[in-house]
Amino acid sequence: MTVADVITAVLLPAGAVFCLLGALGLLRFPDIVSRLHAAAKAQTLGLMLILVGTAVQMPLRYAPVLLLVVLFQLLTAPITSQIVGRTAYRVQALDRGALFQDELADRLARDGTPVDERPPREDADR
Repeated sequence: MTVADVITAVLLPAGAVFCLLGALGLLRFPDIVSRLHAAAKAQTLGLMLILVGTAVQMPLRYAPVLLLVVLFQLLTAPITSQIVGRTAYRVQALDRGALFQDELADRLARDGTPVDERPPREDADR
């Protein structure tokens, strides 16, 4: 067994576990903010581990392509999560009372676009 095989044997199952935990988090977590963390953090790390583990086994000419996919994922997942989170905030789909600190309300008020204080919808998490 070579060093590349050992690295792959560690990274692929670890990546699969993170992807599984991210998927379970999407299904089980109660609110949008928690689900965003499961999708952005665990899924991104799981995909990165799987792609790096695969790149170790690939011929050298294919490995940079997989590493570019890792870079693309690192750049797009946080941006997508932020957009989804802000949209959920603006359409009242999350419970702002459950937030530890509401920095977005202060920023929106400073920018002159405060979000109205309607009560959250009952079907917000469905």
